[in-house]
Amino acid sequence: MIRLLVGRGTGFLAAAIVLTFTTYFYRVILPANQTTVALTFLLAILAVSAVWGMAVSVFMSVTAMLLFNYYFLPPVGTFTIADPQNWIALFAFLFTSIMGSQLSAKIRKEADAANSRRMELERLYAFSQKLLGEGNVIQLMNAVPNYIVECFEAGASELFMPQKDKYYRSGYGAAQIDEEQLRAAYLRDDAVVNSQEALYFLPVRLGVKPMGSLGISGAKLSRQTLDAIGSLVAITIERARAIEQLGESEADRQGERLKSALMDSIAHDFRTPLTSIKAAVTSLLAAPQAKPAQAQELLTIINEECDRLNHLVEEASEMAKLEAGEFELHFEAVRIEDVIQQALQHLKKPLGDREVQVRVNPGLPPVRADMTRTKEILVQLIDNANMYSSKEEPITISAELTGDCVTTSVADCGPGIDPFEQGLIFDKFYRGRDQRYQIRGTGMGLAIAKAIVNAHGGSLSVTSQLGHGSVFSFTLPVAGTSGAAR
Repeated sequence: MIRLLVGRGTGFLAAAIVLTFTTYFYRVILPANQTTVALTFLLAILAVSAVWGMAVSVFMSVTAMLLFNYYFLPPVGTFTIADPQNWIALFAFLFTSIMGSQLSAKIRKEADAANSRRMELERLYAFSQKLLGEGNVIQLMNAVPNYIVECFEAGASELFMPQKDKYYRSGYGAAQIDEEQLRAAYLRDDAVVNSQEALYFLPVRLGVKPMGSLGISGAKLSRQTLDAIGSLVAITIERARAIEQLGESEADRQGERLKSALMDSIAHDFRTPLTSIKAAVTSLLAAPQAKPAQAQELLTIINEECDRLNHLVEEASEMAKLEAGEFELHFEAVRIEDVIQQALQHLKKPLGDREVQVRVNPGLPPVRADMTRTKEILVQLIDNANMYSSKEEPITISAELTGDCVTTSVADCGPGIDPFEQGLIFDKFYRGRDQRYQIRGTGMGLAIAKAIVNAHGGSLSVTSQLGHGSVFSFTLPVAGTSGAAR
């Protein structure tokens, strides 16, 4: 109210100044005919009405008519009009000025309304963008009141969700909002709009059934905007719930896939070592007086197959820990040459007499890595190269500096990987179509390696050409760089 009075007062003062200046200008500085004066008065009235509205323009129109009569219509200096035609001109001037003012004020009001609708649409868009950024239902419901306050410049906001009988408040004075009225808006499924106090209570409805209610105070909002806010909140909550349910369904699906993969591993990979162990034990039991050399051979078979079984179980356990995030990396400055040597030492027996070429660029800086986990990556890549390529062909291990990272590659001369499969081989349990029944494995090794590399802030990739072999490369950040701090 005070702002309105101040604005009106400024308008009346501006109207009086414009009329005084116009009258003085045409009476003293540049005398002009009556038509010029009348048109100047009309233009001034239209300009003022466009800024300060109808009340000021009516005051200005009446005052301009009196000034026009007194100073410019004969006899000048009196309010008497000698020529009857001037009466028509005078009232035509008054009618034109008032009608023009009314039209100008109407256009101004419509322009203000259009601008207000535009601003509300922009705010609704910003509000919807913020809502879409939330995927978790609990986080979303906590964030909704703050987003309303931020986007619509409200004083306070509060969300009521009856399923949990809980209120979610903004951090900007939500105590002004009556929680009983908020609950009543949900129960009645009807909005309560108090425009004078800028207080609103509205149901959050998806379709015909309300799922909660919203209270907003301190913002000037139209009924359409309120309905849009309620619908947006309802749709976003339902979307977040759907995403969570989809995640749960995907987790169940992955769980079933894991069970299936484990059963497949048991059927294929566990059966072979168990058969060998059973045969060796049966032979020992059947011939307790067997020669020491024969007994030693059978015991060696049992030992190797037990190690193989243990490796399969460890891979399954490792994959479960990586997916659950239940592992910890112990970072230190590590020389990649040392990692390569340890990995080769670990694989000394599987590699046997196979040629392994190591090409490490001299002067490589140390990387920020977990020594044990990094060795696991290399062991997996070298073991894959050993299994999927001919024993007569060499395996090449190389390392070089690329930017702020050290790139380590393992190349083989195997059959190569089909371009379609190159994007799938890092998925859990996926095994190549041509090798899945020829070479033992569970399809978890590369997935484990990729998870470890990602945890280091690096990347794992493959380049392959059918008939010419494959190159697996992974990057690790150099110790002390910004990339290593991730």
